[in-house]
Amino acid sequence: MSSTSSRVPPPRGRREYVRTVTAAGRTLRVSVRPGTDGGVPPLLLMNGIGASLEVLQPFVDALDRRREVIRFDVPGVGGSPRPVVPYLMATFAPVVSALLTQLGHQQPVDVLGFSWGGGLAQQFAVQCRRRCRRVVLAATGMGTLMVPAHPRVLARMLTPRRHRDPEYARRIAGELYGGTMRTEPERAARVLHAASRLGPRRGYYYQLAAGTGWSSLPALPLIRQPTLIVAGDDDPIIPVVNARVMARLIPHAELYVHPGGHLAMITEADEFAPVVERFLDA
Repeated sequence: MSSTSSRVPPPRGRREYVRTVTAAGRTLRVSVRPGTDGGVPPLLLMNGIGASLEVLQPFVDALDRRREVIRFDVPGVGGSPRPVVPYLMATFAPVVSALLTQLGHQQPVDVLGFSWGGGLAQQFAVQCRRRCRRVVLAATGMGTLMVPAHPRVLARMLTPRRHRDPEYARRIAGELYGGTMRTEPERAARVLHAASRLGPRRGYYYQLAAGTGWSSLPALPLIRQPTLIVAGDDDPIIPVVNARVMARLIPHAELYVHPGGHLAMITEADEFAPVVERFLDA
């Protein structure tokens, strides 16, 4: 385990590696897939609620190997130990910045936030703007000040059960995630359970609490980085109107609406990776 004052040297070779890093007092399980081109900015992925970093593997596999990709488990989720004290979006963004320093990155990185991670990505882009070059916001919204999902969908989000019970995940997949999950609900169970690593139940509630009362709406004009907003027109969790509002309020934003649901970035990764790559390389 590293200290907060010394960077973590990568192992030899170009293979993906996973290790534990302590940054700004938080201990996190981190995965790094080294890139083959040092001139390409690394891509930092921020995950959805209750999901370990393994859930993003299909998307990582679909990205060009020249780009370094960094993922982490938030405290209490996946392989990261639960926090001693709760955290907020505003207190966790500096932890992410410290993590990048630990990994040896001083230059700005590109950031992709998926679902809950999209809220963290927005906070990071405003609070740690010098560390953030470009932003991708996928299947995400503005927190408490947004057009909400149906109450039945919100009720499903209050429990981590879908992450712990494959049959339950299959049963509610269409209603919760929309898109291809309506006709192929077993894919949701595979995405959430095939390789996912479970943390303590309390970790989910810490993550849920971190977003309670938080909203990016007043701060959207302060996101000055070029921003790609990716939204599905059949996303029960984040209605697409929220993406349209964000695209209007973020100064340098472009909107990509696809005919799909909440998990499309993962379940249809081969279609989404080129969209993200083109934006990052622009």
